Amino acid sequence: MQIGETIRKYRKEKSMTQEEMAKRLGVTPPAVNKWENGNSFPDIMLLAPIARLLDISVDTLLSFHGELTDEEIRQIINEADKKLKNNSYEEAFVFIRKIMEKYPNSEQLAWQLALMLDAHRIFKKVKDSEKYDQFIIECYIRALESKSEDIRYRAAESLYNLYLRKEQYEKAEEYLNYMSRQNPERKRMQALIYGKTGRVQEAYKAYEELLFADYGMISMIFNSLYMLAIQDEDMEKAHYYVEKQAALARLFEMGEYYELSGKLDLAVTEKDEKITADTAEKMLSETERIRDFTASPLYEHMAFKAVDNKFVAEMKQNLINCFKNEDIFGFMKDNARWKKLGADH
Repeated sequence: MQIGETIRKYRKEKSMTQEEMAKRLGVTPPAVNKWENGNSFPDIMLLAPIARLLDISVDTLLSFHGELTDEEIRQIINEADKKLKNNSYEEAFVFIRKIMEKYPNSEQLAWQLALMLDAHRIFKKVKDSEKYDQFIIECYIRALESKSEDIRYRAAESLYNLYLRKEQYEKAEEYLNYMSRQNPERKRMQALIYGKTGRVQEAYKAYEELLFADYGMISMIFNSLYMLAIQDEDMEKAHYYVEKQAALARLFEMGEYYELSGKLDLAVTEKDEKITADTAEKMLSETERIRDFTASPLYEHMAFKAVDNKFVAEMKQNLINCFKNEDIFGFMKDNARWKKLGADH
């Protein structure tokens, strides 16, 4: 069913004339007549009011269109891009608005076209660009209704950035609710809002939490790269990754224990008795300072769980028990320093 047919069907069910409908919507009766005869489409801004007036959903109103294919969307985007590059902004805007009147239920298209309009008015420094706000925002909001999580995220991100530019920080913050709390980018965006709105301590804390989490992730990545190098029997690259992991620990002020952990694994792989013994001894001594990073200025606004001497003692004993694993450290069993290390603990 075409949109005009949908409008006519539900208008008649409400026993409403074209004149009455036009008056309620603030348009002319000929405009309603053209919609119903398929000679034109309602403006995108009128879709929600029409749906409310007819007591139907916007989806019902727009059910006349199937989903556009990715190729169709790509072609439309390319054509819109040419208009923005080769014509005035106003001409391109009119062209894009007509496209959205034709395909108002394509959330992906709505987001991409709105993003193009939003970006070009900034790059071109369009005069009175605020007059295009309503249409661009309506398109973004339409995209928020998408079944695609990615499109909803992109639309929310676009609305966040739009209101951030306008320094409407409370409005920008609202759209963070469309993003997963596990998404580190959301935390960064939230921290920015904290800073802009005078919540400085909260901003510090959010940024520090991002730093701390990023250290853990990057360290694991270096370890995975190291394992790949070992698998590939590329010892030069393995040394490179271990050095980078140690440098990372220094940069993030995690303490010497974390700087040494990769080095111990590499020494065991190469069965280097001296370096294995040196590193193991240092790691055991550093267990008492393993939580020193909690005193670093990098994390001063974060709250860390306090640990007692019992925790440190248990950790040290666990490390000793690990060193007794003959499958890993069997090559050290006749090493005098290794024997002493076990005896001393």
